[in-house]
Amino acid sequence: MSANQQQGRVTFIHHDKDYITIEYDLNSKVKTINGLVGELVQQKWIAEKIIKKVQHFRIGDNVSFIIVPSARGDKMVADCVTFLYNNALTNMLQKAAIDNKFVGYLKIVNGNYFVKETASYISFPLLISPWEVAPPANFLNEPVFFQLDNAESAAKVTASLSRHQFTQAYNKAMLHFNKQTPVVAIVTAVKKYTVEVAIFGEIEAKFKVASPPHATTQLKEGDSIQLMIDYLSPFKIAVSPV
Repeated sequence: MSANQQQGRVTFIHHDKDYITIEYDLNSKVKTINGLVGELVQQKWIAEKIIKKVQHFRIGDNVSFIIVPSARGDKMVADCVTFLYNNALTNMLQKAAIDNKFVGYLKIVNGNYFVKETASYISFPLLISPWEVAPPANFLNEPVFFQLDNAESAAKVTASLSRHQFTQAYNKAMLHFNKQTPVVAIVTAVKKYTVEVAIFGEIEAKFKVASPPHATTQLKEGDSIQLMIDYLSPFKIAVSPV
């Protein structure tokens, strides 16, 4: 570590303004400093070979940084912020492999849902199915149960609610999938190699045009067609003509 390089821990993240607050020790005194960590800033660090990839910072991250004057020269700020480790996050990922149950609070940042774990204050992007009823406004800042997905990768980990409320269309589609009975879909677009459809008015799906030529090649927008749901999950659906 160079003479002007420091190490500290992220204690606050301002997502809207893309800056973090870092707590660090200097001459046996606890100090705090802010630093910009938006994607544009991090792309500059990548070009300068300071970091290798854009980092999604979380509370509790241990980081290294240098202290430099701000652009206006009126204060000192953290620059070249580099992620080192986050023990709390590592412990959560290890726990997820054994008992994937956590409690947190819902937040909305830039129109996207996040869930903040109560003990560590670490936030995770909350993935909501396109066929899921989004949590109402009065659920924000209320405790919810959630689980971690993609927990094998700290960079890709996301969260999902333990209890989902799906739309009626999804519940109907799941019923047909479980019973392996066909559904009637409406063609919304016919492309060169695929046909796009809507199932129960809101579930979008598509299938490849059969080769050699099949009756599906004669379809046009607005036509009805019977399909089998070959696969269905909260984030993916696969269908094929009957």
